[in-house]
Amino acid sequence: MQKRRPSPTHRILVIDDTPAIHEDFRKILCGHRASSSQLEAIESELFETRPPLGRQSHFEIDSAFQAEEGLARVHHALGEGRPYEVAFVDVRMPPGSDGVEITPKLWAADPNLPIVICTAYTDYSWEAMFARIGITDRMFILKKPFDREEVLQLAHALTEHRRPPESTIPPFPISPQPPPESA
Repeated sequence: MQKRRPSPTHRILVIDDTPAIHEDFRKILCGHRASSSQLEAIESELFETRPPLGRQSHFEIDSAFQAEEGLARVHHALGEGRPYEVAFVDVRMPPGSDGVEITPKLWAADPNLPIVICTAYTDYSWEAMFARIGITDRMFILKKPFDREEVLQLAHALTEHRRPPESTIPPFPISPQPPPESA
């Protein structure tokens, strides 16, 4: 019987000026995810059962309430040797820099950081956003109000993508190759 390893804990940074948004991310990513509906939750409680969910990741959420504070947290995390695996970044964060302005600076600090731009407004069109940031596979858009499933899917997919390989050791021994014959 193969022993199951515990699910990894992934670091996520939320940069948003609204404290309630940080709480929403914590509820979605750090809360009890055993059910996706109220009916399933009541049924689980009533019958003292938990539906099998498979392996889910655990998330550690850090908060920054302004763009520059978020950039400082990214630098600090890198200095600790514990970089963030994804950042959810709001577009509007008065009075400082907005999410589109800070994104290139976040990538200057950590070039591989996936960034999810979160917005409820149309301050920037898709074209304007890419004109400022550039075309990249490290940026994603999440419209507010966001959906629980969208946040979970993005967090799981992006942290899994960024996670280093579990092992560089091959699963079975490889016999050494004989040296080439000299001619």
